[in-house]
Amino acid sequence: MTLTYDVFWSFRSPYSYLVTPRLAAFERDFDVKANVRPVYPIAVRIDGFFKQVNPMWPPYLLKDTRRVAEMEGLPYAWPSPDPIVMDMKSGTVPKEQPYIHRLTRTGVLAAERGKGLAFLQEVSAVIFGGTKNWHEGNHLRGAATRAGLDMDELDAAAEKEKDRLEAVIAENEAAQKTAGHWGVPLMVFEGEPFFGQDRFDHLKWRMEQAGLKKRD
Repeated sequence: MTLTYDVFWSFRSPYSYLVTPRLAAFERDFDVKANVRPVYPIAVRIDGFFKQVNPMWPPYLLKDTRRVAEMEGLPYAWPSPDPIVMDMKSGTVPKEQPYIHRLTRTGVLAAERGKGLAFLQEVSAVIFGGTKNWHEGNHLRGAATRAGLDMDELDAAAEKEKDRLEAVIAENEAAQKTAGHWGVPLMVFEGEPFFGQDRFDHLKWRMEQAGLKKRD
């Protein structure tokens, strides 16, 4: 029996990027399926969030994510441009955002086409893997192609189905809260939340208790 779990994931989250190769390997090696549920980053989900955070947190996050990337053997650099346009000093996040809506809507479409995890892995590797101007040229097209998708088709569908996709994203965000956490990556198995890339082993352990099997 294939075990399934939800994964709530953001295109601005370095920790989402860092856990995704493990989620992909998990699905490759075990009889398990991730139900990919993209959500918007907390910067746009919670108004004024970055005006309230402890100023020690962002520097620690950068140090910690570099450390995790080094340990996992993954290329890593803070995205250029940042998927969220904001004033880092004041924490002000403009309502108009040129990148994150496209990324999140196409992520939903990729999940609906059965390629969600592959799309997240390939696109986040471009965004967080040191590619300058990842939003230009063929960077995202190449990532989509490697995931078995067509970026131009996804972009066209994302524009055409904008309202429907926004409703799906809102539904994902509501389900994330219901599961018991607001952060990403959040994996949820049988109603139990596992928050953070460092909880992957706990997720796997719980699924082993439920009968997780290796693929033949």
